[in-house]
This record gives sequence, C-alpha cells and structure tokens, in this order.
Amino acid sequence: MAEVRTTVQQPRRGTFPNGMEYLTWGDGPRTLLSIPGGPGSFLPTGAMARMVVGQSRPYVAAGYAVWVVTRRRGMPPGHGVADMADDYAQVVAEHLGGQVDVVVGESYDGLVAQHLAARHPGRLGRLVLVVSGCEVSEWGKDVDTRLATALARGDATAAGTAFAEYLLPGSAMRWPRRLLGPLVGRALFAEELCPPGDVLTELRAETSFDSRSVLPTVTVPVLVVSGSRDRFFPPAVVEETAALVPDCRVVRYEGKGHLGTGSDKRVARDVLAFAGGT
Repeated sequence: MAEVRTTVQQPRRGTFPNGMEYLTWGDGPRTLLSIPGGPGSFLPTGAMARMVVGQSRPYVAAGYAVWVVTRRRGMPPGHGVADMADDYAQVVAEHLGGQVDVVVGESYDGLVAQHLAARHPGRLGRLVLVVSGCEVSEWGKDVDTRLATALARGDATAAGTAFAEYLLPGSAMRWPRRLLGPLVGRALFAEELCPPGDVLTELRAETSFDSRSVLPTVTVPVLVVSGSRDRFFPPAVVEETAALVPDCRVVRYEGKGHLGTGSDKRVARDVLAFAGGT
C-alpha cells in the first residue's frame, strides 16, 4: 500500500457535549481513537503533548486522523468500565462518523476498550490493547490505589512517589522513589488532573475489573502489545487474555516493563501492520 502523507496540524483541543475532552491532529481518511491510561484522565500539555504528537506521526503519515479522548468529567458514583465504554461509543456515534478504524486502549483504558469492542462492535474496525489485559495484577491494584488516593486528595508528592514505582518497583527502590516523588509530582501532577470523585470512581472500577466473561464476545480483530517485564499485566495474564478472544494476536517486547512498552517506538509500527497501514 502506498504511503499517504498528510500534514501534521497543530493539535486542536475541545470538549464534547458529554464532558469528554479531546486532542486531535491529522487529516487523513482513516480514524484512530486513542484512549489514554489512568486512573486520572487528562489531556497532555506542553512537553508531554509534543511527545504524544511525535509518537503519533507514523499514524498521520499512514493516513489517519488521530483523536485522543479522555473519560468524561463528573462521572456519577458507581460509573463502571462498561459505562465508560458506552460514553466512548456515544462520541464515536455522534462525532466521529459512527465508526473508527482503530481503537488503541492503553493500560487502564485498555479495560474500557475491551468493553467498547464487546458492547459496541459496530463502532470500531480493530482493537489494539497496549499493556492491558483481562485483570490488573494485585501489585498493580495496590500501586494505583495509592496513586489515585493521592490524586484525589491533591497530594502531588505522594502521587509522584506512587508513580515512581512504575519505573522503580521493589522494596529496594523505596528510598529512590521517595527522593523522586516530589520531582515527578511537580512534573506530572502539579495541577488537578480531573475531579477527585472521578479518580476514585475509576479506581473502584479498576480494582473490581475482570473481563474474562466478556472477551469471548469480542468479534473484531484484536492485537495485544505487551512487555515481558510488565508487572501490571504480566505475560500469564496477557496469554490468558489472548486465549479468550476469538481473533487475537500478541506482540511481546522482551525486557520491557509497563511504561517502557507503552512508550516504545515499535508500538506504532506494530499497530499499523495490524491495521493494514504502511
């Protein structure tokens, strides 16, 4: 397939009527919906926004318009992962032409994307799960509980310390994490990222998440991109996830953890190969 070169515009920001914020760029004929991770749903700004746009250049070059869409603000208590999936289905139906070609759900939002594919198969052509699976590990639930609780009370240092465990797991790294916590907190969590109630709603949905009964009903083709050292979704969970989906393939990056896999430049290449792009 010949490469379709399109102009990478300045990203446009906005909010859909249901309270879901978006960042979009690219003007190709195909659409890629990116659902960012969490808990704590926010649009990247500054250097983080430039990094996200840079990582998406291969999609734009292959003819995709890229939409990064957050979960909606002001979710009612008890708003679960399936409800969040319904929110995304509404956006696709009302604002993205009724169907997108590819949905990429990363980490937490891979959980949402699984329900989107199961409940609304007509809204997407293909699904990619990046560092996600049928259930979060107990270690991952513990880390995210501490991160979400800190975000909900506005404690940037504690949130940064919890996030540092993504990079430096294990008890031996406790003191380095404490030293990094304030720096990470100022860099990533200096301002409120989303309403505290939403963070706690997302956390409760994550800790109770188990999609084993849902995955066999997914009818669209699925790609799972995983890391051999991912402690949130370890290889055993990824293999179980893939076995439950009727049409699924797995790409594993050896030696990569959760964040390393998500930021790997090979992700775009593998997504495009799976989706039929160049």
